[in-house]
Amino acid sequence: MSATSSYPLAGIRVLDLSRILAGPVCTQLLADLGADVVKIERPGSGDDTRHWGPPFAPDGTSGYFLSCNRGKRSVALELQCEPGQRVLAELVQRADVLVENFLPDSLARLGLQPERLLALNPRLVIASISGFGRTGPWAGLPGYDLMIQAACGLMAITGEPDGRPMKTGVAITDVITGLYAAAAVLAGLVARSKASAQGGWAFDLALADCTLASLVNVAQDVLLTNRPPRRYGNAHPHIVPYESFATADGHIVLAIGSDRQWQRFCQAVGKQQWAEDARFATNPQRVQNRAVLIPLLQALLAGRTTAEWRDLLAQAEIPHSPVLNVDAALATPQAQARGMVWPADGPDEVPLLGSALHWHGQPSSRGRRPPLLGQHTAEVLKEWLEYSDEQVADLASQRIVEIRAGGT
Repeated sequence: MSATSSYPLAGIRVLDLSRILAGPVCTQLLADLGADVVKIERPGSGDDTRHWGPPFAPDGTSGYFLSCNRGKRSVALELQCEPGQRVLAELVQRADVLVENFLPDSLARLGLQPERLLALNPRLVIASISGFGRTGPWAGLPGYDLMIQAACGLMAITGEPDGRPMKTGVAITDVITGLYAAAAVLAGLVARSKASAQGGWAFDLALADCTLASLVNVAQDVLLTNRPPRRYGNAHPHIVPYESFATADGHIVLAIGSDRQWQRFCQAVGKQQWAEDARFATNPQRVQNRAVLIPLLQALLAGRTTAEWRDLLAQAEIPHSPVLNVDAALATPQAQARGMVWPADGPDEVPLLGSALHWHGQPSSRGRRPPLLGQHTAEVLKEWLEYSDEQVADLASQRIVEIRAGGT
């Protein structure tokens, strides 16, 4: 029995034709759930992100690639020739899910339009990911995270109030779109399983759409008021106090989301007069009088160390957190207990970021490590397509597929 045989998506075959981040995030999530994810890559070079570094693992794989390709198998297949496209068509016929992020011209050239894919496999669930979607005046434009953040208003609301617009610290539009795409795929699989199902599903995911949707309350406020939002830095437009503050030796975040918490906070820090001040008694009043209250809090919190504030706020059950660097966040007992870091298996291995998916009654488990380019070419062709050793060797001799030395 395989390690993933009891997982929710055990037995589901996913053909991953995506590159960079949004698609790989989607398919990595499906792999975490137990799907057999086969990543199709260009012979010789593979996914562009294999080379986006430093840093690199000892085998030359970039940290970027490692972050979004665990649990997958790699097939190196040349798609720019008719024999390679025939192999791909056979793989499509045996897949349950296909995820791709090609531009429209490439889709047509490779014969990957949804109507052709569904003709090859009427029960296929397709997730097509692009910058601006498959319809609309910008449908043919490429989409990169930075430009999407700029085009969709995310940069305009990120950064200090008097500073310049800023992007987020990670390519968040890709990550969000990958999560939306995974949700769409799961919905398609559920719909397909119903007795009344008519066939497959083709979902059209756009980084721009998913980013606009992720603006939630900020975007809705604009629709209500017809006014552009301002930047708040680490503060919140609707909740006060809900931001970071300097302490005597670092920074701490207060996330006081209710008036009850505000009352407890004032009592704990010896400022009962603030709780009784009509300007600060309720959250709408605190938001209205933000310019008065925040300087008072800044002066207060600067008077003690982060550790001192943590002890006091924990006792009063006030939501708070120190501002940790990423290395410290990965090393917390909570992250370790939840299996968010996979330790290295040996001297030639590197630790990996773990999965955020857990389910009741099952211990945290570790799946397949991110693949080397072409590591599973022969294995997948034999399993999915029942090719013989001779057929695989013939494809390799024609350079239609690449089999990594030592791979299966």
